[in-house]
Order: sequence, then C-alpha cells, then structure tokens
Amino acid sequence: MHASVSLAAEIRGHGQNLVTEDVTVVEGDVATISCRVKNSDDSVIQLLNPNRQTIYFRDFRPLKDSRFQLVNFSNSELRVSLTNVSISDEGRYFCQLYTDPPQEIYTTITVLVPPRNLVIDIEKETAVEGEEIELNCTAMASRPATTIRWFKGNKELKGKSEVERWSDMYTVTSQLLLKVGREDDGVPVICLVDHPAVKDLQTQRYLEVMYKPQVRVSQNYPLQGLTREGEPLELTCTAFGKPQPTDMRWLRVDDEMPQHVVVSGSNLLISNLNKTDNGTYRCEASNAVGKSHADYMLFVYDPPTTIPPPTTTTTTTTTIPTTITDSRAGEDGAIRSVDHAVVGGVVAVVVFAMLCLLIILGRYFARHKGTYFTHEAKGADDAADADTAIINAEGGQNNSEEKKEYFI
Repeated sequence: MHASVSLAAEIRGHGQNLVTEDVTVVEGDVATISCRVKNSDDSVIQLLNPNRQTIYFRDFRPLKDSRFQLVNFSNSELRVSLTNVSISDEGRYFCQLYTDPPQEIYTTITVLVPPRNLVIDIEKETAVEGEEIELNCTAMASRPATTIRWFKGNKELKGKSEVERWSDMYTVTSQLLLKVGREDDGVPVICLVDHPAVKDLQTQRYLEVMYKPQVRVSQNYPLQGLTREGEPLELTCTAFGKPQPTDMRWLRVDDEMPQHVVVSGSNLLISNLNKTDNGTYRCEASNAVGKSHADYMLFVYDPPTTIPPPTTTTTTTTTIPTTITDSRAGEDGAIRSVDHAVVGGVVAVVVFAMLCLLIILGRYFARHKGTYFTHEAKGADDAADADTAIINAEGGQNNSEEKKEYFI
C-alpha cells in the first residue's frame, strides 16, 4: 500500500524557500519524504529524524539505519524512502537548507495500523424462532480506532460499540442484539470494518434458527368444483419445519372421525361422501420446537340431478337424455314447466266455460222464439184452405186480447 501525502505550508518553521508534504503510511509499507527548494542557490539540503539526528546530508547518510535510502538528490530536491515503516517511525521529520539565515520546515509521518484480527462471537450456535440473541464483533489492535458496521444479508443493522485503548493501539467491540425468526435461518450476519488502512475487511456467521412446523392442507380430488354427496374426497397434508416434523396426524374438530374415513400417513380419503361427513378436519404436525396445524372445512352438497328432455322426431326418431349437473338448475326447469302447465290449464277452463255459456244462451233464445210464433198463428193450423186460415188467424188475434202472455 502506497503512502499518501498532503502539502505542508511554508509557515511551519522558517522555510520560506522549502516545500514538503505530510505522509500517511500503513504499517509495513514504504514512506517517501521529499525536501524541495523553490529557488535553488546551490545551498546544502539535509534531512533530520524526530530526534533531530541527520538522516542525509546532501547525498551522504550519516545514520546507520539502512531502511532509509536515497531516491533523488539535486540542488533543488532531496528525496528519501523509508521501508518497512513501524509505529516507532511516526513523528516530525525536518528539512533544512543551509542559507543565511538557515531555513527549516517539517513533515509529519502518520502510521496506520489495520485491525490485527476480526472475530464474531455468537451467544447461541442454534437459536429458536422468536428468541433474541447477542452477537459481538471485535476488531483488535488498530490505529486509529475502527468503525464497525453490521449487516443481516443486505440490510444494515445498528450495533453498540465500545473502544479500549492499549498504549497507542485501539480495540473496538460492537454488540448486536437480534430477534430471529424462521426467515433468518441460513442468513449471514456480517461484521464489516471501516478503517483507512484497509478495505473490504469483514467476517460473517450464518444463523441457524429452529422453528415449529408450517402446515398446509391441499385437496387432491376433486381438483375443482364442489364436494358432492356420493363422490370421493382426497386430502394431503404437507409440513415443513426445523427440525423436520416427525409426528403428523389427522383428526376431526369437535367430533369423532367417521369410520369410513381412511387415513394413510399424510393422506385422508373418503370414498363416498355423505352429509354426515360435514365438519372441520385438522392436520397436526410437531417437532422438537412445537406443534402446528392446518384446517379443512368440508361441506357436502347435493348430488347432481339428471333430467331427460323430450324426444325429437325427424326421419329417424332419437331420444337424447340431458344431464343437469346442478340440482338447482333442475329445480328451476321444473318450476318453469309447472308454470306453463298451470297457465295452459287456466286458459282451457276459461275457453270451456265460454263455450258452455254460448250453448246455453243459444238454446234459450231458440225456445222462446218458437213459442211466440205458435201464439201468433194460433187457429190457422186447422184451416182447410188459405182463406179459412186467414179468417181463423184474425179470430185468434181477437182472442189474444182476452188471453195475454207475458215474457220475462
């Protein structure tokens, strides 16, 4: 990792004609110190350590520390490298220019130390859903102090950190309290370090969460439609949990299981449904964590009704029966047939009554009309000829005054 530098102002000391930069370096890396002259007059340049011991005088190294090596020397620059930097190398280094008066500025070397170790401790290796567990992440011996961040999968969580200082080093411990559920099983919990000396330093632990079974009842037959009397019913119970459920059973809620019901493992079969099978059927599954169940409510409907339609006669007479699959449709058809029959009967009765009334009135008028003619020509029937009949008829009219008939 390369050292970083920042420009040092000339006001740090009396180096109006000198320029240098601060250096930040990771422990074990190489730091480069540069002393530059803006306006060179061939004056001597030298570099001193924090103890003000001369490291280089021009291109000569009086200091016996071989980690210092000359990188470049000229009338305008003295550049020196320091390999395998350690904490003890941190401090101020001085650039001096032998002029009248002498000029001097300093540069500061800062040494970064990444965490020596990153460890997650978990309170329980295996947790039960609903429990709150404690996790601790420790970043040891860093400089400066480390910032620790927590993640569960891709979601960032908030922890609580404590910092301890040992000499010039820092140890940071972050605590995370986490309430786990079944959805957390197999999810990684990540401890990630933010530190200027290191990138992407992290460690993780996978959660192991135990949870009670999750139960589901599915209808295999009939696949769709209503459960009708006389037809079969097949149900299947499935259960998932951690650990996997070992005990599974069927029961009827608030009633005894019918004797004709067949239970085979996770399956329940009723080969011939009837109304007495109505009720709630429950599948229960259990494991070491607990017990769960799922219910199926059974309602048995009436069987489908078959009504044959009237035959149709063409060249060949064929009768086609029609099956009505819903009993309610049959009832509606029967009601419509009854309505038509009632209307037809009423019409027939009215027509018959009118015919009878016409017959009675006809006979009545015919009878009274005949009687009138008999009295009007009374005496003419016994005449020997036409003249005598006229005379007798006239006489009859006279007698009518004596004997009157009243018509009501």
